[in-house]
Amino acid sequence: MQLLRDIAYVRSGDKGDVVSVGVIARTPADYPVLRASLTPERIKALFGDWVRGAVEIYPMDNIEAVVVVMRRAL
Repeated sequence: MQLLRDIAYVRSGDKGDVVSVGVIARTPADYPVLRASLTPERIKALFGDWVRGAVEIYPMDNIEAVVVVMRRAL
């Protein structure tokens, strides 16, 4: 089983009660795995009560990255 750290670089930030996480595939072959794995439902399940608002996923195909935005998360 591959872990996220094995296939991606991650960078996070916050503003107010919104957390944004950039997830960048290490290789082009890893990008489809990220796209399939990072869903709002999975993110909410992972973070549980820490995320009380919506989770939005923004694919960035041109740079093989995904931005995850978690609202009401701080």
